[in-house]
Amino acid sequence: MDRNNRELRRWAVVALYAVAMAWLEAAAVYYLRTLTDRIEPHQRNPLPIATGLGEVELVRELATLLMLFAVGWLAGTTARRRFGYALIAFGIWDIFYYVFLKVMTGWPQTLADWDVLFLIPLPWWGPIWAPVSIALLMILWGTSVTQVQGPAIPRASEGKTLALGALGVVLALYVFMADAIRVADQGTAALRAILPVGFNWPLFTMALMFMAVPVVDSGRHAWRKPNVRETRED
Repeated sequence: MDRNNRELRRWAVVALYAVAMAWLEAAAVYYLRTLTDRIEPHQRNPLPIATGLGEVELVRELATLLMLFAVGWLAGTTARRRFGYALIAFGIWDIFYYVFLKVMTGWPQTLADWDVLFLIPLPWWGPIWAPVSIALLMILWGTSVTQVQGPAIPRASEGKTLALGALGVVLALYVFMADAIRVADQGTAALRAILPVGFNWPLFTMALMFMAVPVVDSGRHAWRKPNVRETRED
């Protein structure tokens, strides 16, 4: 089996794993939100106190991240490809999580619905289209670096584009956690009760543009000389 077919099969296995994980994640969240009467999270008292559940939920989120990056590590043969497969898994998992929540609960109604996206280190809030757009960039970049053979990207050039991408990640995280940061010094009760009503879409758009830079750069190098078989293995 040639290299292209091997990588394509790895992509398919990682995608299948991510879809299966998305169903498990959606089911766990369905159970949790049913217990707390929060199928739609963006409502008054969005994070009610439930003895023991909060701590379990935080560990579950960490375990989810570990599982997604572990499959990337196992699928890739180089550090770059491992990270690429991890992002593919993350992006597919995130998108199908919402697809399956819709199937199970009827929510979300639209991509504009708000969700509490994560709890570590502070609650993240945002409309669903925001994490989904990031997930699509993850899939595109991961697919580019794992599936398409092309000329090696100069380290200096790739370092600059990845730095811009990292800046975009930081800006996006700030947008998601801005309201939580504002009340963080008021204690856990304030963090649980906060219910954002506005989203800083201009700053998030800028974040998306920065995150798209390594995606565009990787795709440009990958497709520039499709007949070149040499790739960097690091």
